[in-house]
Amino acid sequence: MIEEPAPPRSQRGATLNELVREDLELYSAVDLEERIERMEGEIARTRKALERKRAGRDAADAIFSFRA
Repeated sequence: MIEEPAPPRSQRGATLNELVREDLELYSAVDLEERIERMEGEIARTRKALERKRAGRDAADAIFSFRA
């Protein structure tokens, strides 16, 4: 049985790059307000992920730090 090749993965951040190039003139004021709300939600989610990463790194640095 021949395996099908996996579809290519999109590059990290490709969706964001497409998003920032989008023509906003096509949206109504209500659509733009909704877009802002969704983006603010994504910013909050990203900040939480960043905080978790930094906390994990700080914990690892504390465990493996040989400073006295």
